[in-house]
Amino acid sequence: MRTRNLLSAFFILALSFDAEAQCAMCRAVLESGESQSAAEGINDGIMYLMIFPYLLMAGIAYFIWKSRKKARTEE
Repeated sequence: MRTRNLLSAFFILALSFDAEAQCAMCRAVLESGESQSAAEGINDGIMYLMIFPYLLMAGIAYFIWKSRKKARTEE
């Protein structure tokens, strides 16, 4: 139960921060334009693509944890 609460608190805290994921070159090119909607769209796309490797690693870590927990209970 404690682990679940800690994970929930971590995700709520992580999602509450406004992240800027543009590299310096992309940012300079997009900020020189008149419309900021293109910069916001690029930033959202980068954030969207960045989520999947973290989800993949979290899934692998979960299955490793679950298999080790199962092995300990069988002993």
